[in-house]
Amino acid sequence: MVNPTSTISEPVSLAEFLTLPMGEAIADRAELIEGKIIPKMTPQRFHSKTQRAILRILEDWGEDRGEIGVEWSVVLQRQGEDWVPIPDVFYVGSDHLPPRPLEDEPCPVPPDLVVEIISPGQRFGDMAAKAMDYLISDVLRVWVIDPRAQTITVFHPDAMAITYRGDTPLTDPLFPGLTLTPTQLFQKAGL
Repeated sequence: MVNPTSTISEPVSLAEFLTLPMGEAIADRAELIEGKIIPKMTPQRFHSKTQRAILRILEDWGEDRGEIGVEWSVVLQRQGEDWVPIPDVFYVGSDHLPPRPLEDEPCPVPPDLVVEIISPGQRFGDMAAKAMDYLISDVLRVWVIDPRAQTITVFHPDAMAITYRGDTPLTDPLFPGLTLTPTQLFQKAGL
């Protein structure tokens, strides 16, 4: 068994990472990146309020269309290695879910949509690089939300990223019936 307090610099396999005991600070709020356990940044108030607002919007739109996860890890491949990120919020359509019932486990398939919210101390450029990693890992869309700038940047696998501000409606044929604007999101968040 891997000692979670000493694994930040030691290479860890996916199997070792997935068997770390939950409840240990590093085991339940960390991502596996290039064989290293990387603690996830602790969210602050704006992040939390934005996360709750986007979750409510997605649940109102798609709760019966698939799975919506909050801080639920997902097993992907990044640069040929196992990668276990913890998106702030994600959505997987029913047609992409495995035929077997999901257990208490990381999500076994790439999400259709990953939402990452920028926290203080994080840079947009780093989040954009992470968004590209998601797209290369077969995630279909990534939204990077900046609560301070009150923007939503949408990353596509085959198009340039688009940043939405104010009352510009965000629509996507991948998510029929879902329309939101940054203004609506941040008003719902109370920011």
